[in-house]
Amino acid sequence: MTHKCNTAAIKYCLVFYLNVNIMINAAIENKKELDVIDFVKTLVSAKSITPEDAGTLAWLSKHLKELDFNIDCFETNGVKNLIASRHFGSGPNLGFIGHVDVVPACSKGWSVCPFSGEILDGYIYGRGVADMKGGIAAMLSATKKLLNQATPELGSLYWLITSDEEGEAEYGSKEIAAYLAKNNIVLDACLVGEPTADDIAGDTIKNGRRGALSGRINIKGKAGHVAYPDSSINAAHISGEIINSLTNIVWSKDECGSKTGLQVTGIKINNSVDNIIPDNCEITFNIRYSHNYDSKAIMMLVEQTLTEQQAYITCDWERPCEPYYTGHRQKNCFLALVERAIYETCGQYPKLTTAGGTSDGRFFSNNHTQVIECGVANATIHQTNERVAITDLLQARQIYHTILKHYFSC
Repeated sequence: MTHKCNTAAIKYCLVFYLNVNIMINAAIENKKELDVIDFVKTLVSAKSITPEDAGTLAWLSKHLKELDFNIDCFETNGVKNLIASRHFGSGPNLGFIGHVDVVPACSKGWSVCPFSGEILDGYIYGRGVADMKGGIAAMLSATKKLLNQATPELGSLYWLITSDEEGEAEYGSKEIAAYLAKNNIVLDACLVGEPTADDIAGDTIKNGRRGALSGRINIKGKAGHVAYPDSSINAAHISGEIINSLTNIVWSKDECGSKTGLQVTGIKINNSVDNIIPDNCEITFNIRYSHNYDSKAIMMLVEQTLTEQQAYITCDWERPCEPYYTGHRQKNCFLALVERAIYETCGQYPKLTTAGGTSDGRFFSNNHTQVIECGVANATIHQTNERVAITDLLQARQIYHTILKHYFSC
């Protein structure tokens, strides 16, 4: 009888301790899951307004060094850049692309201090939390989770982070790409942590970006009295013809998901009185164009469109940013891998788009390197009360972890 009681007691104790251990392990794992919140709060609290990094790259370097990454930081014209790498074995090279710099923010209109990382109603608030410190925090947490489990045996992982993305981007990722080329490092794929989602991470990703090109047209007419227009050439009237022609260009190479658009951004006439026909006018415009064009083709098409006004105008082109595009491939398709990882995490495949502005992905994309952008929701980027839902952040972390797990187990 005593033996039976002792056996029952032992079984009870074993079940009890098993349940306790399960709960403890779950609590530990949950705590690990939530490290992403601490990471993003630390990053947001740093006022890293372009081109300042405000200590964020040193902070990242410390965490990555603890994960046995090799660290190389360099500075060009006041811009700091980080290249961290860990080699697991022979195999493909994956780069995570990101930036720690943010656009300015003043406290007016904010519910919290814009550099506090405060949590309200399930959202983390702060300048750059979406664009793109949330993505960096999620990837750091995902990288730690990957390496705290079974360490991969093939491939290499690179962290390529700059403090010059929101500005002119002359000394950031462009310099990092040059560094890789100089050291014969070829990336097979890049994951850019920019905010791409409509509502929550995984619903939309970018498999490319449209190109961007600005134009400035100066029109030279002939001044005269408004009562005698026959002896004058009205620059303002010519500008109307030009605008009409520009906005009616047919972009025949466009395709679904990658449309070209031209927007007039300014019209300027230096004329202080109302009885003189203006002899000058300046038109500025910006074109966001499909990956089926390059900047030279865009320039040629616009200039051909304005043939009739050619005698009166000069056109200057500014800030060309070439498009890039990653489609599906028969072998080693990174786009398919990302889609599959999102399906496993979210239960549905993402929408593909190339919409939006430019990104640093353009510096790394080529015929060999596949570039995909995937991140948190972008609805509040650059706005007052920029924020990210905690559920969004945790989902991004899980997507990144699944991508890493699949990529380094190919």
